[in-house]
Amino acid sequence: MIETIQVEVAYATPEKQLILSVEVPEGATAREAVELSGIVDHFPDIEPDQSAMGIFSRPLNGKVLPTPENYVLEPKDRVEIYRPLLLDPKQARLNRARKNRPEGR
Repeated sequence: MIETIQVEVAYATPEKQLILSVEVPEGATAREAVELSGIVDHFPDIEPDQSAMGIFSRPLNGKVLPTPENYVLEPKDRVEIYRPLLLDPKQARLNRARKNRPEGR
């Protein structure tokens, strides 16, 4: 009999957020959990092979943690799928600073 573990898969847009509880085989990876969860049925714009992911806000990027296809899940892990940034954070700060700058400077 195959042992399983319980994990969560999460995704959010400005309009909607969803956290799905999913049972995966022991030894499953983060990428496999996303595929098994069926979250793409709720958010067709998710591309599991292209989307950045993390575990409890820690990126699965090969630096902080292994990549999604190499990170072996532990019970109660939450796989978070991240949307692409619409604006570079540095540019956003620069835009805010320019907007809030007093006149004449």
